[in-house]
Amino acid sequence: MRKTDKKIDNELRLRLTDVCEQALKDIAGFQWLTHLVNYDDFPNSLMVVCVFDTNENLNSYLRSDDSQALISLISSEFRTMHIKLKRLVEHISYDTEEDCLRQHNGNWALRLG
Repeated sequence: MRKTDKKIDNELRLRLTDVCEQALKDIAGFQWLTHLVNYDDFPNSLMVVCVFDTNENLNSYLRSDDSQALISLISSEFRTMHIKLKRLVEHISYDTEEDCLRQHNGNWALRLG
């Protein structure tokens, strides 16, 4: 990883930590988030994975009036970092601890890898 990539990654981690802390307070069932990126194709390759505890809580969130809350939080942090993406929603995915446990025996490295 180049020095500039490392700087971007550190700032991304800090900004997304802020998103995570806010989401933990405001969104039922939200657990954590992570990002995946190939810096050779940044920011096009940037993905944020938002993880909920159960499928029921994730589905409730997605059907709720607040279903754009995570997108708004992430968008705000990306704007602060001057990260411009044509369709941010294509760079955010959702998953659950429940599905990871069932499909990958709880191994997130394997699931995300």
